[in-house]
Amino acid sequence: MSEDNINSANVEKENIIPIAKRFRGFLPVVIDLETGGFNHQTDALLEVAASILRIDEQGMLNRVQTHSWHITPFEGGNLDPKSLEVNGIDPNLPFRQAIAVSESVAINELFKIVRAEVKLNKCTRAILVGHNANFDLNFLNAAIQRLKKKRNPFHHFSTFDTVSLSALAYGQTVLARSAQAAGFDWDGSEAHSAIYDTEKTADLFCKIMNDWQAYRPFVEF
Repeated sequence: MSEDNINSANVEKENIIPIAKRFRGFLPVVIDLETGGFNHQTDALLEVAASILRIDEQGMLNRVQTHSWHITPFEGGNLDPKSLEVNGIDPNLPFRQAIAVSESVAINELFKIVRAEVKLNKCTRAILVGHNANFDLNFLNAAIQRLKKKRNPFHHFSTFDTVSLSALAYGQTVLARSAQAAGFDWDGSEAHSAIYDTEKTADLFCKIMNDWQAYRPFVEF
């Protein structure tokens, strides 16, 4: 569990500007998953990261916290060598095995954090924000099904996808090019780390939302 996760226990004591009115009761939570392949039914979940967003006094959306987990592959989970080559994850490294947790632990902790944020922001449900968001949502839903979880704080099928938003705003769809078009630095050596990709996606989402808000303010916070 990341240090941010440990510090999240005090989240409900904070005074914030609720997000509820901005996205008709939905709380955007930026998620990136690193996996052992592309098949959400058979391939292992290896990393999860989630960035929490808040609205500041000017009504602008900002990334404030990122939580992350290394995950032990579920029993029988497939590991495609080609996928591992792309994301650079070696599940057998001793240091990784020492800090990795089960899917159950990771999902339970993620859901606890998200539920607290939903309540704090006076929202009714979280909505997953991702770059190619359906990929992440499919893997998340598959893990939920394996674990037989009944209280899922995320919308079951709706997402906010920064691929479409970036195509609209910048004419780009690849995360690296979209981030650069938005004015952010990009370190290719860090790419495909769940934390790095989540934070870049979060910053990209916030910038597009904030630029539109500044252009056409339509929400009273």
